[in-house]
Amino acid sequence: MNAKSDKKLAFVASTNPQAEAARAALHARYDGVSLDEADIIVALGGDGLMLTTLHKVMDQGKPIFGMHHGSVGFLMNRYDEDNLRDRLADAKLSLLRPLEMTAKDSDGKEHKALAINEVSLLRMTAQAAKLSITIDGTQRMAELVCDGALVSTPAGSTAYNLSAHGPILPIDAQLLALTPISAFRPRRWRGALLQQTAEVIITTNEADKRPVSAVADHSEFRNVVEVRIKQSKKHEMLLLFDGDQSLDERILTEQFSI
Repeated sequence: MNAKSDKKLAFVASTNPQAEAARAALHARYDGVSLDEADIIVALGGDGLMLTTLHKVMDQGKPIFGMHHGSVGFLMNRYDEDNLRDRLADAKLSLLRPLEMTAKDSDGKEHKALAINEVSLLRMTAQAAKLSITIDGTQRMAELVCDGALVSTPAGSTAYNLSAHGPILPIDAQLLALTPISAFRPRRWRGALLQQTAEVIITTNEADKRPVSAVADHSEFRNVVEVRIKQSKKHEMLLLFDGDQSLDERILTEQFSI
């Protein structure tokens, strides 16, 4: 990134007491400033904090450098209080674009949200969901009987998508992953890789009997009947990773882990 030594740093932390203590120490050591004044934001916690911070500063052009101080940290760098400015100067920059979700509920109301990781549809009761899937105006599956389905960005492909046995995508891949969650019929369907320009429409069959919720990262809407998903063209976020542990490298390593 070639960050200058005079870059102003803001530090944010999860509610974990250890992370908050680390934030206070780093703020004092590196002359921390407020989020509004900062050129670079250093986030201390896990991936949950990173997602919250990314949503908070979206479109502000401020890179975020995460350091792991939580339970899950795939998007975080190792924690080290020393030589932080040198690490920032050598860090690799990754640009992320979120998914835009528009969900219509059973009352006809529309809900909009952005998802950095994925948009997921989930059954709300003991009854399996019945979903139909349309890609760019063409219905590709009339009925998927399942616990749900999700559309993932490359950045989110190692999160819920991976747990649902979806493919891992390189961060710069111009693709989205469409992955079923516990598919019952067709049982052998494992999902699809889509161009990042694709618009996905998922509608619920028998919505009254088989209610479904839609979740975009931290935003949930219940009793949805139709969900439209596409990659945003106007929103973007910037992430920084240590030069020897870029997000590309982490994703590649994950594919060979046992």
